[in-house]
Amino acid sequence: MNRLLALVMFLAMAAGAAQAQQKPQYTQYTLNNYLLNPAITGIEDYADLKLGTRHQWSGLEGAPESYYATLHMPVNKDMTASYHGRRRRGAAPKEGMSKRTNVYRRLRAHHGLGAMAMSTRTGPLKRGSFSLSYAYHQPITRSLRVAAGVAPGFIQYSLDPSYVRTAKQNDPAVMDGRLNEIKFDLNMGLWLYSRNFYIGASGAQLVPSKRQLISTGGSEEYNKGELQKHYFATTGYRFDLTPTFTLIPSVMVKMAQPSPISVDATVKALYSDRLWVAASYRHKESVAAMAGLNISHLLDLAYSYDAGTSPLGRVHAGSHEVVLGFKISNTRKIICPEWAW
Repeated sequence: MNRLLALVMFLAMAAGAAQAQQKPQYTQYTLNNYLLNPAITGIEDYADLKLGTRHQWSGLEGAPESYYATLHMPVNKDMTASYHGRRRRGAAPKEGMSKRTNVYRRLRAHHGLGAMAMSTRTGPLKRGSFSLSYAYHQPITRSLRVAAGVAPGFIQYSLDPSYVRTAKQNDPAVMDGRLNEIKFDLNMGLWLYSRNFYIGASGAQLVPSKRQLISTGGSEEYNKGELQKHYFATTGYRFDLTPTFTLIPSVMVKMAQPSPISVDATVKALYSDRLWVAASYRHKESVAAMAGLNISHLLDLAYSYDAGTSPLGRVHAGSHEVVLGFKISNTRKIICPEWAW
């Protein structure tokens, strides 16, 4: 109970300065950028199903625990060899060409559909969300594409009174029902990508959603609560150093006013499209080590561990995250993702 009280006090102090960011964060976002940007929807040649869980600040009672499931797939995508983004080193490029190599064939645009379900619990507070997504992918050149996506959905906040002890029985701050409500959510994004780089920008919780809180002292003035808008900017580059070894640096910047700007920098090393390891740094918050294995054309698995560098890091045992991926209807038997690596 003392550890839970200490955690609640810390969160209260942090909220006083910056307000809770509300939306859960994931270290392995590079493995599933769909979490941040709906423009990713349908980017690969197969239906991409990922199941993830994150246990944050291990050892602290009431620390956040998150679970998610994401699924997205292409619609009307050209699956022929001319549309493929990656090729073996030294192979002649075939993209954008017909049977006659001197004739350019225009690449077709395609669509993507997806869905995401997420649940996060922090002590007595629970946040659940569900959204559907749509994206449109437009080729610009033989190797460059741009996508725009939108993901409407809803967020449900709830409080479990059995976890809360109050000095006053049936305290209206807990029992009046306004801590259990559903809000409409909207996420939008853009994604510019090619075989070896990507640049993305997105926004989450974009619809203003206010509610009246309990007034104090009979005052006619009310405090307003609203969803905090989140904005993400991401970029990464793929360096194929040898036929079997690839280095992928990436950066993500998160803005959620009035919270401070958050910056994540990650370097990922991929061997033979099968095994990868990575290191990540989140400014003034944590460092992380990650590893993953593309087991087959059907299954992949990844794990990460975060060690805290903030004052809170002194009283917890780090954060753990696991992601299990399935490539459904993977007729080309792709082992490593071709576009969202």
